[in-house]
Amino acid sequence: MWQGELVAHGSEPDVLRSSAAVAGLHRAARLEDAVYGRVEPRLRQRGWRDTLVPYTGYGTTSWVRVFGRLLLRRPDLAPARVKAVRGWRSFATLPVTDEPVTVEVGGRRHEVRTDRGGYVDAVVEADLEPGWRSVRFHRAGAESVEAPVRVLDPDVRFAVVSDIDDTVMVTALPRPLLAAWNTFVLDEYGRSPVPGMAVLYERLVTAHPEAPVFYLSTGAWNVAPALTRFLSRNLYPKGPLLLTDWGPTTDRWFRSGQAHKAATLARLAEEFPDVRWLLIGDDGQHDQEIYGEFAASHPEHVAAVAIRQLSPTQSVLAGGLSAPADGPAPADGQRRSWMYAPDGAGLARRLREHGLLPARGSTASATGAAE
Repeated sequence: MWQGELVAHGSEPDVLRSSAAVAGLHRAARLEDAVYGRVEPRLRQRGWRDTLVPYTGYGTTSWVRVFGRLLLRRPDLAPARVKAVRGWRSFATLPVTDEPVTVEVGGRRHEVRTDRGGYVDAVVEADLEPGWRSVRFHRAGAESVEAPVRVLDPDVRFAVVSDIDDTVMVTALPRPLLAAWNTFVLDEYGRSPVPGMAVLYERLVTAHPEAPVFYLSTGAWNVAPALTRFLSRNLYPKGPLLLTDWGPTTDRWFRSGQAHKAATLARLAEEFPDVRWLLIGDDGQHDQEIYGEFAASHPEHVAAVAIRQLSPTQSVLAGGLSAPADGPAPADGQRRSWMYAPDGAGLARRLREHGLLPARGSTASATGAAE
């Protein structure tokens, strides 16, 4: 388990409230907290209310990591009424910080606290059967909500980690102006899937029925509901979203997306020491670098790396350069299991060659090849 203990993201309220801790915050974080402190009472007077937003979690038969957020939201933005919305409406909220939230798992209740972004990110004890299960969040004055949780079977030895932007969804996200357009303006139905990737993922979960799919992205948690609907609508396998929070941190102006991805991969390797991962990303920005560093430091945890090659136009928009067709030359033999293709069909061919997908027409499981 991560750091060998059960933890909750917002579990140190006394420290956060102490003057020493406040003084140690980055000035941007102190400014953000001050603004929230002034705005919250006024919004409550106008009828804004606490709203729990659940996210998909994951875990094992003995523990689960649960995600959620406590927000102050206008009544007309309640989750049950949010369908397809412009991106900016996902950010028209205010976090409720350092407040208790009760997580109910398998009939047992655990109290956690929200962090300074209003997030619940907690690892709690559980006694659950493998498969898709659910937990429930409770908060006085807010409607209780249910969150799905993927519980891994102890015998699982293969899983998938997938990037989102320009890997499963065409966004050209890294370019600032396009990122702002896609995030704050574009309707979620205006986003397009990457050709062939949904079929590839369906073949992977068919070949490895117990294998979970985790979606790892530098995107903000604010857009998690829209991303979940996009993945479902385009027939991608259901799986936990591992996103981040935009804005100031305790020690810098903005969070590092690369650090978020690297830390998350390391955490997954520690939480599931017997699992080997198929890492799927694109060559538009930093996926190759991040996956390469993880493969070098955790070679026993990497089954293969599949990189979707962007077209020259997409690569320019993403601010990167496409890799050659055969990928980067391996310096030390670490990249023999790396594969490159421009779409899902091409990557499927490479994965069949690598033994992670069965040959066409075969119904045999490819699980053995991953072990």
